[in-house]
Amino acid sequence: MGSGFSTFLLLCNSTTSSPANSPEPSLGDLPESVVASVLVNLNPQQICRLASINRAFRYASLADFVWELKLPKNYELIISRVFDNNNNKFCSSLCKKDIYARLSTPTSIDGGTKKVWLDKGTGKAYVLISSSGLAITGIDDRRYWSWISTEESRFYPVAYLQQTWWFEVDGEVDFPFPCGTYTLYFRLQLGRSGRRFGRRVCNSDHVHGWDIKPVKFQLSTSDGQKAVSQCYLSTDPGKWNLYRAGDFVVEDSKVPMKIKFSMTQIDCTHTKGGLCVDSVVILPK
Repeated sequence: MGSGFSTFLLLCNSTTSSPANSPEPSLGDLPESVVASVLVNLNPQQICRLASINRAFRYASLADFVWELKLPKNYELIISRVFDNNNNKFCSSLCKKDIYARLSTPTSIDGGTKKVWLDKGTGKAYVLISSSGLAITGIDDRRYWSWISTEESRFYPVAYLQQTWWFEVDGEVDFPFPCGTYTLYFRLQLGRSGRRFGRRVCNSDHVHGWDIKPVKFQLSTSDGQKAVSQCYLSTDPGKWNLYRAGDFVVEDSKVPMKIKFSMTQIDCTHTKGGLCVDSVVILPK
């Protein structure tokens, strides 16, 4: 499709650049309904590129039936979840193209603790859950945990662990995912990064204990899927890493799926610390 589309785009440009008084017909003379029938076979990025060629392509690119096929089948459920009761305004009279664009823009939900959007190419969902939207054991005890601001997070404040014996982070999300396979990750960093004289630096004074026992990750879904994994955290302070908890599959997009997940290291024979917990990330696979 890539090379074929490029050839087609060159053909479009050459035929539309002919003089206005040329007796030869061009692609600009095609009926909008015919052009729209071609556009349904292209991806959203290609449709937008062709829309800039001439008026016929631009008007055809606005056809609802073109974008209806690009939207996930449960897009109305997604609109209800993202925009109802979340202080997010949504105009019900939007055309399908504008609905696609609106759903492809990251939007905060659940009091700003989560961000969701659809992938512009596949229509599958991305979900981010901030550390403030997670249940973190001992988070209110300033002797062990603190909130730090950073520009390296989509949510800015991240949870920073100085030291603890019992480490446990739990969370859940209820969302009408489009059909497909998804992977859940924890976004973590050893050490506390900051700026000094305009340069990024990392304070690793509190980093300890993560090389003694592995961290356990778990997830379960409302339709009975389960995944368990464990690993040692990276020994490279100052680098954000995604730690995979597991995969889950959505086969019925008409029913919202509830996902519960956790990250634990509860071996109380040693302390551990120096960890930044940024977010949980759910990505289409």
